[in-house]
Amino acid sequence: MAVQVYGCNHVAIEVDNAEKAVAFYADVFNLEMLRGGEGAAWCKLGEHQFMAIFEVKELRPDRVKHFGIMVRDEAQINEVREKLTQKYGLKLEPHFRCDFRDPWGNRIQVGDLQDESLVWLLPYREVQTTGIKFAE
Repeated sequence: MAVQVYGCNHVAIEVDNAEKAVAFYADVFNLEMLRGGEGAAWCKLGEHQFMAIFEVKELRPDRVKHFGIMVRDEAQINEVREKLTQKYGLKLEPHFRCDFRDPWGNRIQVGDLQDESLVWLLPYREVQTTGIKFAE
């Protein structure tokens, strides 16, 4: 029998302070904390996934490894950009719409549901109910 993958369950990032990381991601992306403690935390990412945050003694940012977070539209991407650059003083990665490195060096790519190249989102019930129409 062939293996059937249903999606990605979670992503994990490394930080040197889980409490500060939870506050950052809650502020920038309004993420809901699922649970945490003893140097780890789990935040809800949409309806089906979560982000695991782990404290480590030595941060080792990667060069191109990253994960993507989806927001609703361009207005929300602009809100994220403004908060990242104005409030947190972070720089956006050049040549990308909204890629950045968080304060711990983790690279995040932010996309939105209006991007027609993201037609793979259609099976998600929550996308179908937004009324978004993709070009044919």
